[in-house]
Amino acid sequence: MQVSKEEILHIAKLADLKIEDKEVEKYILNLQDILNFANIVNKAPIEGLDETTNANDSYNVFRKDEVKGFENIEGLLENAPEQERNMFKIPKVL
Repeated sequence: MQVSKEEILHIAKLADLKIEDKEVEKYILNLQDILNFANIVNKAPIEGLDETTNANDSYNVFRKDEVKGFENIEGLLENAPEQERNMFKIPKVL
């Protein structure tokens, strides 16, 4: 697919890009490559292919919540800057 200098300048204006005249040729080649690749993808044979919405069978794995006792409360509370009634004491959060 051929792209003209005017089309590149129009696209640059729409995108609020400031490109110099010496850069236009580079942009023409890049845009032509992109459009040619899109054309190849559009012509790819898709007859007989199944739709794919997810490439793998991943799913969330949830575990049941269980209450477990902690045996070394004194050791845990040694790390607390302040404690009260076997709990961490923290500043009030509003």
